[in-house]
Amino acid sequence: MTAAPPPADPHAARAASFNAVAARYAANRPSYPPALLDAVEELAGRPLSGARTVDVGAGTGIASTLLHARGADVLAVEPGAGMAAEFRRALPHIPLVRGDGNALPVADAGADLITYAQAWHWTDPARSVPEALRVLRPGGALALWWNTNAQDVDWIAEAGGRAARFLGIDVAAEQRKAGERVEQADPSGRLDFTRRTIRWSRRVPIDTHLANVATHSALLVIPEERTAAFLEQERGHLLEVFPDGMVEETYDVLLVVARTP
Repeated sequence: MTAAPPPADPHAARAASFNAVAARYAANRPSYPPALLDAVEELAGRPLSGARTVDVGAGTGIASTLLHARGADVLAVEPGAGMAAEFRRALPHIPLVRGDGNALPVADAGADLITYAQAWHWTDPARSVPEALRVLRPGGALALWWNTNAQDVDWIAEAGGRAARFLGIDVAAEQRKAGERVEQADPSGRLDFTRRTIRWSRRVPIDTHLANVATHSALLVIPEERTAAFLEQERGHLLEVFPDGMVEETYDVLLVVARTP
């Protein structure tokens, strides 16, 4: 008798889910404020201009675009075929290689800065921390950041509660997990991270907001008809708060930066 295949890894499935929606991701996901890049420069102890920068988990290039605009010499690293194709279509002038943070396709001591935008939690720190230390030159820096919803904004907290109930998620546990991403970025303790939080907002049409929500991995791995029904209900809730159809999204960017000796 043939053995049954092992169960799919839910974490791996969520990590790969973005590839099918890469164009939507690029069009609707939020970017990052200039203050974030200012903070990266301050905590890294050097300007981005001229910095040999490896942007890992580069996705469709949201962070790579900003780093390049600041004058960084960017090499993007992306594991997903769909995301990499969208990156190459939109940013042919920025070099991109396929790979991930657990085994960086980069030479030793070749980078001034390694960045992870919304991507460190898809790595295994037991592997990605040593890889970052291998690739960074002495005095280089590792910068990790995440856009997180500002939970002290009433409508955002209410929307988050509805999403959690729909997905069967414990809201408090998920919020703790988001904090742990930062606090436990390096469980080995080899890196000494400094933390910053940068608040910012953007005003977008309700369709853009809902399309952004729909690109999150927790929704991407459930049946599309269920997601569509949930998003249509969300439209009704949001129109009560934003009757003009323009949504004010507020984010807290959680940033941690560690310098190598």
